[in-house]
Amino acid sequence: MSAEVSRPAPSEPNLLARALASPPPAVAGLAAGWLAFCVLVWAYGASPRAMAVLLFDGTWGTTYGAGQVLFKATPLLFTGIAVDLALRGGLFNIGAEGQLAIASLVAGVVGSRLPQGTPLLVAVPITLVFAMSAGALWALVPALMKSRFGAHEVISTIMMNRIAEGAVGLALGAGLALAGTVRTAEVVPGARLPRLAVLHRGFEGSAASFALLLGLVVVVVVVGSYRRSRFGREMGLLGQNARAMQAEAVPVAARLTQALVLSGAIAGAASLSTVLGYKGYFEEGLGAGAGFTGVAVALLGRGSAVGIVLAALLFGTLQQGGLALNAHVPKELMDVLQGVVICAIALVDARVRASLRGRA
Repeated sequence: MSAEVSRPAPSEPNLLARALASPPPAVAGLAAGWLAFCVLVWAYGASPRAMAVLLFDGTWGTTYGAGQVLFKATPLLFTGIAVDLALRGGLFNIGAEGQLAIASLVAGVVGSRLPQGTPLLVAVPITLVFAMSAGALWALVPALMKSRFGAHEVISTIMMNRIAEGAVGLALGAGLALAGTVRTAEVVPGARLPRLAVLHRGFEGSAASFALLLGLVVVVVVVGSYRRSRFGREMGLLGQNARAMQAEAVPVAARLTQALVLSGAIAGAASLSTVLGYKGYFEEGLGAGAGFTGVAVALLGRGSAVGIVLAALLFGTLQQGGLALNAHVPKELMDVLQGVVICAIALVDARVRASLRGRA
């Protein structure tokens, strides 16, 4: 009777080795960001520990600072979930920046041309529909280039960002801006979103608005649809193996087009925070950077609603923290940190590597 020899599971060391060789993107991003913060602050002759304390005091240390963090995080909720939706299908939407710019211009123009007495429950939805439609149409061009001609969406969406930059300036100069300015007329009172100060007096003076609540709803709904809707499940499978889905008679080209267009529409909804919740009009450069930072939010969030919210709060903290530290180090230091975090995450994230390789 042969005795059975027990052997250690060979997979455990392999799993550990893989985990050490490829750290989670969130850990890699945060570690790289903290290291860069310490080095840059030290290079300017300041103490990293002292600057970290000032960073906290200027952000979460006061209700006003917290309100400003929430305000800066709000558009990142929209652009972050927009990029995440595209990534789920294996698409890398770098064009949220241009989609938001075009949508914001449309929101400013439409909101300012509504009748003065239009109530909030009518004015905000109308303006939002036009803004999201503009973002979707701007994303439709790279989507069709991808589905019809196989053009890589990274190149085409970057191209559309530059076109959007020029188109916004051209439209403002052609008569959409007030004379002698680079901004539209103010939106009607009914199209303005209330500030969070109506819920808590501590937020008085900050720009945080009800757009934050709408952004949280959008994140939860979109992430929930990944598992609870046929479209969401198909997108997840497409991101893993498009050829297998094509063999199962799934309209791959149509689904990818729909995903990129929907991503553009959600990115356009970020104008709720910048145009309707903050300025009350659109001006050139309003919301700039939110589209690119949304890429980092999506990669750091890893397809989780909680992860995306926390990532948006992190980058909102960095943006507000740059202003808090400006007396000691340049606020542009935080822009450098965001770039470091994005690069570190992109180098580790397998979804990005797969997307950049393109589809055969």
